[in-house]
Amino acid sequence: VKIFLLLWKKTKMKKIIISTLFSIVYVFCTAQSESDIFGEWFNEEKDAVVTIYKDGNSISGKTTWLKEPLDSKGNAKLDLKNPDEKLRSRKRMGLKIMHSFKYSDEENIWEDGRIYDPKKGKLYGGTATLVNENELKLKGYIISMPFLGRTATWTRKTN
Repeated sequence: VKIFLLLWKKTKMKKIIISTLFSIVYVFCTAQSESDIFGEWFNEEKDAVVTIYKDGNSISGKTTWLKEPLDSKGNAKLDLKNPDEKLRSRKRMGLKIMHSFKYSDEENIWEDGRIYDPKKGKLYGGTATLVNENELKLKGYIISMPFLGRTATWTRKTN
């Protein structure tokens, strides 16, 4: 304690200690964690909301809101474009469209996931990057060719 008080008296050391403390606080306040991605997200077209949640050792996402949940006959929209005929009777509302995304601590990215596009009936490999607390970049790609893909920006549902 005496050494600390002696160092504290020296103006230069005060600045170093204060700067170090502020740096540590800043890092802890701005660091993102695996759970920061959890919540409700509007897709790029804003015609669906996907709720992202922890699913075992990975994260998944399911459709929890559709702008147009009913077809022209007033029935719930189904997964009609699914290549597996047995799955075409699944309702689009509540459909799991993201799964198996694993968090990479080093780059704040969730990778090695799968994204299903019910509008096309296609399954893609995917990564998700949290740009900030309200913006998520999703990249979907042909599973065996991650260099061929498309990126979409999702926005957090805040109300």
